[in-house]
Amino acid sequence: MSSLRNAVSRRAHKERAQPHARKKFGLLEKHKDYVERAQAFHKKEDTLRKLKEKAAFRNPDEFYFKMIKSRTVDGVHKLESEANKYTSEELMLMKTQDMGYILQKLQSEKKKIEKLAAVLHSVDNQQSNRHVYYAEDREEAKEIQFHSLKSTSVPTNDVFNDSKRKTSTSYRELEARRNRVSQLEKLYMDMALQKELQKKGRKRKLHEDEIVCPTSKPVYKWRPERKR
Repeated sequence: MSSLRNAVSRRAHKERAQPHARKKFGLLEKHKDYVERAQAFHKKEDTLRKLKEKAAFRNPDEFYFKMIKSRTVDGVHKLESEANKYTSEELMLMKTQDMGYILQKLQSEKKKIEKLAAVLHSVDNQQSNRHVYYAEDREEAKEIQFHSLKSTSVPTNDVFNDSKRKTSTSYRELEARRNRVSQLEKLYMDMALQKELQKKGRKRKLHEDEIVCPTSKPVYKWRPERKR
C-alpha cells in the first residue's frame, strides 16, 4: 500500500508570500521563524527571572575570595594581575620551550635560504647551449648556418619576461628570508639573555666606561663563585 500511496501524484503546496500591500516589511515570517524567535525570547526571559531571584535572595554577609582578589574601577570588576602565578621553575621551563621553537624556525629558514640561493646561483651561471661548427669554405659555412637556424627555436619575449619576473620574485623572497633570519637571531639572543638573568647568582650591569666593545645592548657581569 505504501508504494501505491507514493505513486499517486499530490499537489505541491507552496508557502504563502508577503501580500503586495506589505512588501515594505520584507519577507513574510513563517511558522518555524516565529517558533525560533519565541524560543529565544522566552530563554532571555528565564535568564532575567533567575538573575532577579538570585539578586533578591542574596546574602549580604556571604564571603567569597573575589571580594579581596578584585577591585572595582568605574563600576567594572577587574581581577588582580596574575603575573606572579607561576613559579621560577615554571617560568624557566616556558622560556626554554620558547627558545627551542625560535631555534627550530631559525634553522628551517637557514635551510630554505641555502636551497633558494643554490637555485638562483645555478640560474645566473647557466651556460647557453651553443655549438661551435668549423667549415672548410664559405659555402659550407652558409649551409651550416642555414641548418642551425632551422633547427633552433628562438624564445619569444613573453617567455623571457616571465623568466625574468620569476627570478626577481625569487630574489625578493631571498632578501625577505634573510631579514627574517636576522630578526630571529636577535630575538633568540634576547631570550637567551633573559633566561640567564633568571638564573641564580650575583650579577651587575656594567657601565659604559667598563665595556671594552661598546654596544647598544646592556652587558652584565656575573660575580665569580667558588665551586665546592
